[in-house]
This record gives sequence, structure tokens and C-alpha cells, in this order.
Amino acid sequence: MIRKTIFTLFLGIFPFILWANDFISQTEIQDQIRLRVEKSEPGQPITIREKDLSASDETQSFYVNRIFLQAWSADGIITEIAYELRFEIKQAQFDGLNPAEYNLSLLESFFALFESNKKTNTENSVSDLADFDLLMSDAYFLLASHLELGKVDPTKFDSKWEITRKMPRVNHIELLETGLQSGSIRKSLESLYPSFNIYRKGREVIRALDERRKSDSTDWKPVKIDKTLKVGESGNSVTALRQRLIFWGYLSRNPVPDTKAYDSAMMVAVQAFQKRNGMEPDGALGKMTVNALNQSPRNLMDIAAVNMERLRWLPDSLRDSEMILVNIANFHLEYLSKGDTLFSEKVIVGKQYHASPIFSAPMKYIVFSPYWNVPNSIARNELIPSIRKNPNYLKQKNMEVITHSGKPVDPSTVNWSSKSFPYLIRQKPGGDNSLGLVKFMFPNKHSVYLHDTPSKSLFEREDRALSHGCIRLRNPEKLAKLLLGEDPFWTDEKIQLAMNQPKEQIVNLNREIPVVLLYLTFWADSKGQGHFRPDIYGRDGEVLAALRK
Repeated sequence: MIRKTIFTLFLGIFPFILWANDFISQTEIQDQIRLRVEKSEPGQPITIREKDLSASDETQSFYVNRIFLQAWSADGIITEIAYELRFEIKQAQFDGLNPAEYNLSLLESFFALFESNKKTNTENSVSDLADFDLLMSDAYFLLASHLELGKVDPTKFDSKWEITRKMPRVNHIELLETGLQSGSIRKSLESLYPSFNIYRKGREVIRALDERRKSDSTDWKPVKIDKTLKVGESGNSVTALRQRLIFWGYLSRNPVPDTKAYDSAMMVAVQAFQKRNGMEPDGALGKMTVNALNQSPRNLMDIAAVNMERLRWLPDSLRDSEMILVNIANFHLEYLSKGDTLFSEKVIVGKQYHASPIFSAPMKYIVFSPYWNVPNSIARNELIPSIRKNPNYLKQKNMEVITHSGKPVDPSTVNWSSKSFPYLIRQKPGGDNSLGLVKFMFPNKHSVYLHDTPSKSLFEREDRALSHGCIRLRNPEKLAKLLLGEDPFWTDEKIQLAMNQPKEQIVNLNREIPVVLLYLTFWADSKGQGHFRPDIYGRDGEVLAALRK
């Protein structure tokens, strides 16, 4: 009876003994984490296995808040949620980020060690578990920061990005705690994605390109052409271009008598490729088409990565219900209202050496039948030399000379050979005015605006980087109708009259409409189709280099 009682008492306290052992083990890991966190010098990063943690401040605060309790293991064993974070770190490649940056190599060695220990029934060491925990949390915080705000600072580049960058809106420490408690790290990280649907669709495009890359055996040595190739012609470059059209699924693998011949079947494939990539589907193998066909899946993944980063820079305010968006690299404008595209049209943007700036400003008014006040640089470098050669130049161009206060000046009294030119030149309203019949004003330090143009044929060009920086718009009358649609006074007839009068007329809008000039050489549409455009200003390279640094 006494033996039975003793045995019963032993069974009663045995669970407590096990719990005490677990508690000691947990406390040991806490002590090890605390030791690593507290031994770092103020202002210096925490160092684990000779690696400085990238998010030391957040990592330190995270563990202090939880009294140094480990986050990624339980009872000396790594948890399922730790595997989930490892998976999400690897998935960062589809955000255009580099998984290696998030301690992946070190973490993989720990995962391998812990899995080996499990197979051999070996206990994981307290030191290893503490180091692992800190590396995992650091990786989470760095990845969370990059997903929410972008990895690199756009203001540090030579090419200026003047759209106000997104501000932090999420406490990443609280976000991680929520993810750990809910058992979903993936959802916590996805909540940081840009709010634009094209971002998630962009991840799908990069994922699909990665799958193509894995089975790619194509020789992507750049193809060069001396002249535009048209159907019926032949050339050594045609063979390689044919293979690339086959690779991307535009052309079948059926054998042809002569692979160097540019035949009609290949022309149809080229037209489809051109249309898909924002070019005029003329079927001619010109420079722009060949350059696009020179891009391998790896190249396209890099281009997509650059633009996913640009999307991460954009502020949430760009989700406004009404907005005018110009993608400079795509030579295109869209007027958006309540999630719908009400107007979509071709534009002409600045030449490379007169690049249209990247910024945002509110549109406040429209000017019908505008004067064109010629910028001083254009007046000095282009107009005055022409006037010296042709005294009738101003009259032929419907221009006049005025003082800075707006008073007319007789051109014959001006010394056009003088280095000093204390006047202004402006072009009078009319069909030949360089600004066309209407301009849309969103005041900014760049003196850039949207305007009409008399040179309508230029909109048929593929490369429409032709202006001095302002944005020329095809069919501006329709945009004016939409912007003034809430005012019953502005009928179609009234707009037509206002656009064709001898004096300019300023019309204030009844609300300010955000205008955003963007530079995106890649985006994904609602169907998950990727769209790539030429890097007309050569800006992708510096962003890619910073991403991969």
C-alpha cells in the first residue's frame, strides 16, 4: 500500500518535473538571446556568427518587448512557422528582391543542422537556437521594410524621382507578433505589398518568367541588324530572331525551307509580338523590335524587378478616386476616376536630353487658345539664330516680342545680334501654335504641363520622346470635355469655340486633380500579362545595380 502511494505521488509530480525541464530550457534560450542583444554596443548592430544584423534596432526592441522569449522554436525544436518564413524569404525573388540578403545562407545551414539532429535524435543546442532566432527575426524585419517602402532610396539616384515617397504605416514589431500569434507569416508580409493590383500581378509574371528560365536553352547573344528587315528579305539575323519568336510562343516549330528567310508566317508572329509589346504592328524587324527580341527571361526578370521597386516607392495617396497618370516610358496617358479608366491616349514626352521629370502635382486649370511663352533657352538657342537669318521668321510663325510686363515690342527695333535679350517671345493663339488649342496646367517648378500640338503625325511614331519636356497629348479635346463634364455650361460647342478664339481663356477647375508623371518600363495588367517597354532614358540600370548590391 505504501509502495502504491509512493508510485502514485511520483506519477503526480512527474509532469511537473518535465515542465520544469522545459522551463529551464526555455529560460536558457532567453538568457542566450538576452546576452547577444545586450552585449552589442549602443548604436552598433547585433552580431551573430560574425554577421551584423541589418535590422538590429527592431530586433532588439522585439526581444525586449517579449522578455527575450524565443519566437521561432518551442521545446527546443524549430516551429512550422519558421519554415513558413524560410519559404517567404525564398519567394522574395518574385518581388524582385534578393533572398540571399535576408540571412538565407546562414539560416539554411541551421535548418539543415536541426533536421539532421532530428534524424539522429540529437538535442538542438541552446546556443544554436538563440542564434537562429535572432537571425530569423532580423530577416523578417528587413524583408518587411523592403516590401513596404522599397529597398533603395530613389532620391539618391542621378535621375531624379520627385514623387513623394511612401511613409511607413505599419509597426513591424506588432506585425510580427500578430503573425506569430495567428500562425500566418505570409499574410503579415502580404499586408505590406503596395495597394496597386498590378504589384501582385507583377509577382505572377516574374514567377512565370522564372519557370521559363529554368528550361531555357536559347542562345541570347544580342542580335544586331544593319537595316530594317521586311517580309521577303533574308539575313543571318533572321534565324536567331525566328528561334526567339518560337521560344516565346509566337511562332510554331514547324520546319521551314530557309531559316534565314523572313517569310509571311514569321511576319504575322512579329506583328503579334509588336502589338503585345506596345509597338506599331507593322511587321518590320526594326531596331526597337529586335532590341525587344534580344531580352532573355533573365533580362526581363531584372526589368520587372526594377519596376516592382518603383511601385514600392509610390505613396498610398495615388489610389485617389480621380487621377491623371502619364507613364513616360510607355508614351501613354490615362485618366482614372473611381477605379475606371475614362480616357486613354498616346502622348509625346521629352527627348533624352530634355527628359520629362518624374513628379506629381495637382491640375488646377485649363487654358483654351493659349499663347506659347517661349522659354529663354529655346528663344536663345533656336529662335534668335533663325530670326537673324530670316527677318520675317516671327511673322511666319505668328509670334510677337513683348516686355516682361506684356507690352508689345516692334521686332525691327530689337538688336538681334546683341548678347543681351531683355524681352520675351510668345506665339499667338491659333492652329499653328506649338501648344495647339488647349493646355492643362498643374503648376510645378519644372514648368511642365500637358498640351495639344499641331504635329499630329508624330503620334504615329513608335519612339515618341520628341519634346522639350512637356507632355503633348493626342485628342486633348476629349480630356477637356471629361474634366469639365460636371459643369453644364461647358457643352461641346462651348469647348470648340473656346479652343478657336484669338485670345486665350483660363478656366479654373472646380477641384484639383492629381497628375502623376511616372516612369515604368514594366507593369502587369489585370489578366496577369506582363508589359515591357524600352528604357528610353537609361534609368533602369542604376536601380538594378542598387537592388543587387
